[in-house]
Amino acid sequence: MASETSTVNQIQAPTYGNLITILSIDGGGIRGIIPATILSYLESKLQELDGEDARLADYFDVIAGTSTGGLVTAMLTAPNENNRPLFAAKDIKDFYLEHSPKIFPQWRGPFASSVKFLKAIIGPKYNGKYLRGLVKEKLGQTLLHQTLTNVVIPTFDIKKLQPTIFSTYEVKSKSYLDAQLSDISIGTSAAPTYLPAHHFETKNSEGKVREFDLIDGGVAANNPALVAIGEVTKEVFRGNPDFFPIKPMDYGRFLVISLGTGSPMKDEKYNACHASKWGILSWLLSDGSNPLVDVFSQSSNEMVDIHISVLFQALHSESNYLRIQDDTLSGPISSVDIASRENLDNLVKVGERLLKKPVSRVNLETGIFEPLENEGTNEEALKRFAKQLSDERRLREMRSPHCQDS
Repeated sequence: MASETSTVNQIQAPTYGNLITILSIDGGGIRGIIPATILSYLESKLQELDGEDARLADYFDVIAGTSTGGLVTAMLTAPNENNRPLFAAKDIKDFYLEHSPKIFPQWRGPFASSVKFLKAIIGPKYNGKYLRGLVKEKLGQTLLHQTLTNVVIPTFDIKKLQPTIFSTYEVKSKSYLDAQLSDISIGTSAAPTYLPAHHFETKNSEGKVREFDLIDGGVAANNPALVAIGEVTKEVFRGNPDFFPIKPMDYGRFLVISLGTGSPMKDEKYNACHASKWGILSWLLSDGSNPLVDVFSQSSNEMVDIHISVLFQALHSESNYLRIQDDTLSGPISSVDIASRENLDNLVKVGERLLKKPVSRVNLETGIFEPLENEGTNEEALKRFAKQLSDERRLREMRSPHCQDS
């Protein structure tokens, strides 16, 4: 174990190592507490290996996040005054516990359900003012290019009707994407019917103004793992020296940790008997949930997981892909916005129990997560991945010209 006072420097380029490391975090509102709990555990294992100053941004070439995962990504990679990550992973869970009730204030009393229904008809359920102020306060004026490792945050531009991917790789050639992390985080979190769309402007290197009219990135990629892989692949195609001599289709060198925010138990939340009678309002609001948003986000999550699972299995590198997801949620904990103290505490417990559950992989035929034999628990898998990440980092530092020159 390294000395507790050791420091960790910024991550070296993949060209000096054997792997390309990616961390991906799904969208899911307050259910972001679940991956926050997982991330805290992973970072603690890295600290056991490399010292208490170790942070996730020191080990991943790319951290990707959508919606609530995009906010977590910004928190993990934004620099503080000492050019170290603004948040340790262990702080993110407390961030959710403290601020979620103010981001998603709960209506109480005999008319609560009527108020929710009316809000859903006339506008977003929440005005988003507290979230915008909080994110602006925490992230300040930090720009995309200033993150401590590469980030990929999907959003959707409602004016152009197309996805907009905020990627540190793309900033090099598209300077107009170099927006403030706070604006990107607010935009990717603007879930339709829950929070208002977000408008802001940037200027490119020539002073030309670019407008953005953003809603939740989950509309395009609620699970951003495949988007992150795609961004890296484009850089390899472009001949980015950070990836020399890696080949464009060399996916066997990817190490991917993909964290879900939980999903409702199969066969429980909706059924065709009810949905066959729904009109526009029912698709937007049914039993306190938003079926249309649930359908889009869940289908995105599972299709990405299936695609990556097939790819890694075809390359015989299944051990380099870890998807941690709980598909057994029911009741209030399956909601993205019930921010009562009881429900938030229950979500923490979901994350803690998920660590103890066996490593699972989606069955390509049924779509159901099934435990894998001889893979142990998610906790044990994360320990193995932490060791791989630490070894990869040490290898890069040993091979880097800076280390050799010194």
